[in-house]
Amino acid sequence: MKQHDAEVGKLDYCQICGKKNLFEAIDLGFQPPCGTLLNADQLRDPETYYSLRLMICSDCGDGQLDYVVGSEICFPANYPYRPGISVSLREHLERLAESVIEKIGLKSGDLVVDVGSNDGTLLSFFKAKDMTVVGVEPTNMADAAREQDITTYQDPFNKDIAEYIVKKHGKAKVITFTNVFAHMASLGEVMDGLVTLLDKDGAVVSESQYLLDVLQGNQFDEIYHDHIRIYSLKALINLFAQYGMEVFDAKRVPTREGSIEVSAGFKGKHEISPNVQALLLAEEEARLFSEEAWLEFRHRVDEQSAKFTDFVVQAYTRGEKIVADSCPTRGVVLLNYYRLNNMPYVSQLPGTEKVGKYIPGTHTPIVSNEIILKDQPDYILILAWHYADYIIKNWKDKGVKAKFIIPLPEFRIV
Repeated sequence: MKQHDAEVGKLDYCQICGKKNLFEAIDLGFQPPCGTLLNADQLRDPETYYSLRLMICSDCGDGQLDYVVGSEICFPANYPYRPGISVSLREHLERLAESVIEKIGLKSGDLVVDVGSNDGTLLSFFKAKDMTVVGVEPTNMADAAREQDITTYQDPFNKDIAEYIVKKHGKAKVITFTNVFAHMASLGEVMDGLVTLLDKDGAVVSESQYLLDVLQGNQFDEIYHDHIRIYSLKALINLFAQYGMEVFDAKRVPTREGSIEVSAGFKGKHEISPNVQALLLAEEEARLFSEEAWLEFRHRVDEQSAKFTDFVVQAYTRGEKIVADSCPTRGVVLLNYYRLNNMPYVSQLPGTEKVGKYIPGTHTPIVSNEIILKDQPDYILILAWHYADYIIKNWKDKGVKAKFIIPLPEFRIV
């Protein structure tokens, strides 16, 4: 279905239903792609900024950007995302694997395919339970997965790679997507691949940032060029139905401070959980598809921005030092939208691919977080604020005396 495969450039129709009944949720101006971290020798080079505006489809409930940057820019071969280094994320992925095994009734030897498998962390938990596992990962993170003896194909996911996997390994009982199903511009190719690869009674399990949590949690920082779409449940039901499939379970999960986990399969193969209707009702009660609700959202974002900016100005006036900790993709949006060009550094776990790079736009250096103990700044801005409790406890246990800035969903100092 032609509208499902969006081309690079302006996107002025709904990618799911094809209609043009779109309204603006928020305009974050022009920003550099979040994943394009800079090397030192690039700091004087020109940077390209792209429109970053979230639109809502009044008909099917899809949230999507109005401009597609393209995977070659957003997800270069050296894209530096590695879930295995985060303790909290590893724990979440382990729970997800256990939940899927129980829900679908997976048995030893059943094939599990993870699309956008990164370093193979999720698949490692299925492998530990004697499942056959295959990853599909277009970036060089495929090498990290292979080091764990996880079969991984370094390719984009589409019908061609799906046919190859079926030929080599058979049909998949489960196909997982964690924080990737919203990233692919070629959505139609992805859906064709799912239909090809999935066993007749298998399940697709997808976890994506949830449009309802973006609205209710003031999460403007979850709007970035990687996320071409931010799904509602209503939109996902519409999408899967166009391919002979149906969502049979859905729930909100706390990952990234608000995601939606949906399970889908071929029509009539799974009992529909009452969770589906309950969550659809929650979307309607929140007025998720109304322009008025998103106007209120923009006002709240402006209010938090003003509070944050006022605090930073006062702190600098007092001669206090503010640094940032952790470097998730969403943090790049926040630094650029708040125009924090004078932040001394962003600290990151030592040994990760991001250390030694610079934030696009603000040119903030990314350094090993060991500097925090030596530097003892007055304030630490937690860019991965969705893991704030864990991060704060970790630093306090190590003897850090700083106060912590939690920017969202409401600005506060801890």
